[in-house]
Amino acid sequence: MPVVEIPGSKSVTARALFLAAAAQGTTTLVRPLSSDDTEGFAEGLLRLGYGVERGSGAWRIEGRPTGPAATDADVYCRDGATTSRFLPTLTAAAAHGTYRFDASPQMRRRPLAPLTRALRDLGVDLRHEEAEGHHPLTVTAGGVRGGDVTLDAGQSSQYLTALLLLGPLTRTGLRITVTDLVSAPYIGITLAMMRSFGAEVRRDGSVFTVAPGGYRATTYAIEPDASTASYFFAAAAVTGGEVTVEGLGKDALQGDLGFVDVLRRMGAGVTTTADRTTVTAPGPAGLSGITVNMRDISDTMPTLAAIAPYASGPVRIEDVHNTRVKECDRLDACAQNLRALGVTVATGPDWIEIQPGTPAPAQITTYGDHRIAMSFAVTGLRTPGGVTFDDPGCVRKTFPDFHEAFAKVFGQPSTPTR
Repeated sequence: MPVVEIPGSKSVTARALFLAAAAQGTTTLVRPLSSDDTEGFAEGLLRLGYGVERGSGAWRIEGRPTGPAATDADVYCRDGATTSRFLPTLTAAAAHGTYRFDASPQMRRRPLAPLTRALRDLGVDLRHEEAEGHHPLTVTAGGVRGGDVTLDAGQSSQYLTALLLLGPLTRTGLRITVTDLVSAPYIGITLAMMRSFGAEVRRDGSVFTVAPGGYRATTYAIEPDASTASYFFAAAAVTGGEVTVEGLGKDALQGDLGFVDVLRRMGAGVTTTADRTTVTAPGPAGLSGITVNMRDISDTMPTLAAIAPYASGPVRIEDVHNTRVKECDRLDACAQNLRALGVTVATGPDWIEIQPGTPAPAQITTYGDHRIAMSFAVTGLRTPGGVTFDDPGCVRKTFPDFHEAFAKVFGQPSTPTR
C-alpha cells in the first residue's frame, strides 16, 4: 500500500504567513509548503520588513502587530493569488506608509475588484495603476477603523478570507455581510486558523463578525495539501492501485478532501480515519459516470475532468463558473485538452460534460496552470504512448517535484517534456 508524502497545503501556509506576521511574538510553522507561491509570499513579507527565517521543515516569523517595519516598499507577488490579495490587505490594516504591489501577467489578469471595493468602503486609500480592479495597485496605509462592509465573494472565497484576516487588526472590529460565496469550505479553514491564533470571530448565516484585539503567536503544523492529494487519489482509482495519504483524515481543515467522496460515488473504495485517507480502485466494472456539483471543491474539477474519459458513463461537473477566472480558464483548458486527446466534450457557462473514451497521445497545453499539468498527468497513466506538456515546469507553483514524485508512486513518468 503506497503511502504518499504530499507537500504542505498552499492555502493553509498562506493564511499562516499572514497570521504569523500580524501576531504578537514569534510563530513557528511546521512543514510549510515550499513552492513558488509560498516563497513569493515570504519574500513579500521580507520586502515589507517582517522577519522571516526559512529552515528545512520549519519557518519562523517575527510578528509585528504594529505593522511592517518598512514605510515604503515595492512588492512583486509573482503568480500567487493569495499573495496578491492578502498582502495588500495586511498592509492596509497594519501599516503606515505607501506600498506598491504588482504581479505576473497571469495574475494581473485575475480580478481583485470585489476585495479592493470593500477595502475602499472601509476607508482604505488604494489606487489601481492600470486596469481598474487588477494589479498593479498602490496602497497608502494608515490603519483601518472597522465597521460594516458588504462583499460579493462569488468569484473567489479569498476576498472574504482577506477581510476576515483583517478584522482583528481593525480598531473597532468588522462586520461583513456576504452576498455570494464560492468555495465555502475555504472559509472554514480561515475561521479555524484565526481562532488558533487567538482571534474571536462569529458567523450568523451570511454575516461574519470579527472582534478587534489582534493575534497571538503560536506553533502551527501545516497539513498536507488536499488539492494536490487529489491527483494521487485519482490515479489510484484509474490504475487499479491503492494510495494512502497521511495527515489528511476526518479532522482535516481542507474541504478539497471531499474529492474522495466523489470518487466513492463513482465506485472507488475510500477509507478515512482520524489522520489518514486511503483510496482503492473500483471493482471490475470500473468507475461509473456521475453528475456532481463541485462549487465547494472547484480546485479539484480538473482532476475529475482528467479521469472522466475512463468512467463507464458521462461525467457532468456543474456550478464551477469561478474556475474560469483561476490561473487560466480551467473549464476551457480541460475541454480543449480532452478534445486534443480525442474525447468528446461539451461545456456551458458553469459546467462541463465529458463522454467515455480512449484518450490518444497528445501534447497537453497547460496555459501555465499547475493544476492543468498535474491533472492531465493522471490521464497520461492510461493513455497508450502517454502525454507530453508544453510547460511541465509550471508545477513549481505548488509542487516543484511533482513529476518525479508521481513517477515514483505509479512506476512510469508522465513524460513532462516539450
